Amino acid sequence: MSYCENTIKKMLPKTYLRKHVAHEIYVAKTCFKNIEPMMDKYVYNDGTKKDLMSLTGTLPVMFDDETYNIPICLWLEENYPQSAPICYVRPTREMVILRGDYTSSNGQVQLPYLEEWKSGECDLVTLLQVMQFMFGDFPPVWMQPRSEPERASCQQQFHRQPEVLAKRDGSSYLSVPRDDGQPFLQEHETNC
Repeated sequence: MSYCENTIKKMLPKTYLRKHVAHEIYVAKTCFKNIEPMMDKYVYNDGTKKDLMSLTGTLPVMFDDETYNIPICLWLEENYPQSAPICYVRPTREMVILRGDYTSSNGQVQLPYLEEWKSGECDLVTLLQVMQFMFGDFPPVWMQPRSEPERASCQQQFHRQPEVLAKRDGSSYLSVPRDDGQPFLQEHETNC
């Protein structure tokens, strides 16, 4: 669907800074073609639900000279741009979240850009560019092996979730627990 600023502005409740938010969404949509604005229910950690504007779709990310489309969702609260968007990676059924420095186990994106958000200095396009760059270095998801869901229970799959961890020298490595829950011996570790 084609969106103009006026169409996006009409989607936003009057509690938003409609002109500013519509413009930022329009510019982001122009730069990142695979994201769509929509009003949807956001559920906070305490169970509270609220209708918020979201940008949902895929973000093209370069990793090992290949382009991958990372499914994301950015939620804009009513006080945006005063507060940073709430960002998530939304894996498909075939994907598993890689918990690491920039992604929690529930898919929430945790970037310094979001933590240091300043109204008037930060915007959606730059946020998406930062996510694109960081996800290229630290992918937030990986494809599940096709036979894995058939062999393992949900409980086993959850406990076998890999983590991207950092060493003191700044390098990263991927830690994958064994089926029996015991750690691998050091000789089996792999550095990235």
